[in-house]
Amino acid sequence: MFDTARPRRSALYMPASNPRALAKARSLPADVIILDLEDAVAPEAKESAREAAIAAAAEGGFAHRELIIRINALDTPWGKDDLAAVVHADVDGVLIPKVSRPSDITACNAALADAPSRLKLWAMIETCAVIPHLDALAALGGSTRLSTFVMGVNDLAKEMRAKLTPERTPFLPILTLTVAAARAHGVAVLDGVCNEFRDLDVFEAEARQGLTFGFDGKTLIHPDQIAPCNAVFSPSEDELAWANAVIAAFALPENAGKGAIRVEGRMAELLHLEQAHQQVAIAQAITAQG
Repeated sequence: MFDTARPRRSALYMPASNPRALAKARSLPADVIILDLEDAVAPEAKESAREAAIAAAAEGGFAHRELIIRINALDTPWGKDDLAAVVHADVDGVLIPKVSRPSDITACNAALADAPSRLKLWAMIETCAVIPHLDALAALGGSTRLSTFVMGVNDLAKEMRAKLTPERTPFLPILTLTVAAARAHGVAVLDGVCNEFRDLDVFEAEARQGLTFGFDGKTLIHPDQIAPCNAVFSPSEDELAWANAVIAAFALPENAGKGAIRVEGRMAELLHLEQAHQQVAIAQAITAQG
């Protein structure tokens, strides 16, 4: 189960084969840094990128940032060696691409038996085959290291032969199903990347769409996307004001034991109290990060 109070607004992919990118990652305001061994690395650089990622993790300096390594798919020549290398790496998690069925996660979980308990499994949701298994996959969050889903809409578009438009129309049902499965089992869930990094208005619109769907944050391909992403996925002043009002109202002696009360002219139920505590906890964590 994942830490619900840990911000995961922005998760930036950085190619592990690029020393300058690894150095820069330590100073960027992203909540999550994903050292990429897969899409961003040429085949001839796969092994050296793996070594560089492990070395960068050992060197540290990432401060509050959650550090993840995305390995190559297990059916590639590099995947199993990537996974084996991560077992003793000083990282928070390993992102598994091309997950297609629950057995993919249980196999990875077994391979990580000797890893520290803090090492979590993150799963890319990017294959057509995984869609019917989303609930069963998310349910593994209760019995394995699985903690996070990450959308891979680019790969879905390729497999589905669908058009990837700004509205992402062909993928809306899949986005909904993925979020619902994650929420049903306490798994974090991050939206996929936006390929447009020059036009930040386009990026922000897609990020807001992800927020509307209920994602915890979004994966990114360029540092310029971090600031607007953090802004979109941070609780607003109005949301925090309402959350604090709900918490204060339920704490009043006259409201003890009540399941629904009136707060500033609006009805608030216990589910709103839970949401309020979540928003305040996230806001406090963001503030603590500086």
